[in-house]
Amino acid sequence: MFPEALPASGSPRLDRQLRFLLEIDRLKGVLRRSYVDGGRRRENAAEHSWHVAVMAFLLGEYADSPLDLGRVVRMLLVHDVVEVDAGDTYLYDDRSQATKAAREQRAAERLFGLLPEDLAADVRALWEEYECGVTSEARFARSMDRLLPLLHNVLTGGRSWREHGVCRSRVEAFLRPGIEPGSGRLWEYARILVDEAARQGHFAPEPDPGPSSLPAAPP
Repeated sequence: MFPEALPASGSPRLDRQLRFLLEIDRLKGVLRRSYVDGGRRRENAAEHSWHVAVMAFLLGEYADSPLDLGRVVRMLLVHDVVEVDAGDTYLYDDRSQATKAAREQRAAERLFGLLPEDLAADVRALWEEYECGVTSEARFARSMDRLLPLLHNVLTGGRSWREHGVCRSRVEAFLRPGIEPGSGRLWEYARILVDEAARQGHFAPEPDPGPSSLPAAPP
């Protein structure tokens, strides 16, 4: 059960807790599409989880509903743990999105199963609450998860958007349902950021709608 590189602690419970902690260390090697550090490198999933948790702690006053802010922070710290096995699924990759739920459910079974049963139940409940997005805590947590990549793209000239051919309408289609249910105020600011990104040419071009199906106008 315990990694052979470390001596057993003498406590099976502690061994399982440490095994889980060492396993999720691999999250540091899961790269996301967002660029950080002035655009010099891509963000990893562990950095993202830490950053959105700090965001929630600092921006909780803008939530539309009263929050258990500690629960929001805990939720964000574990919301991407499944990416250790499932990898990061890019929001705008339709093919990968189609298999995301199944891949992440398998990852949840294995990873949370490393923990003692009581902790496994607690951590999995946080993850599932986030995924469902029904509670005020989950809605606000999800708004943080959408807002941070927007900030990164604005600060790096839309590099990730342009690399993956993401246009403005596609971004807005995902941003509004991701941010507005948790915070109308932060959605208002997100719209300002989107307008600024468009003004600076950060988005990929909108797709060509193709030839019109309407009949030609009479001469």
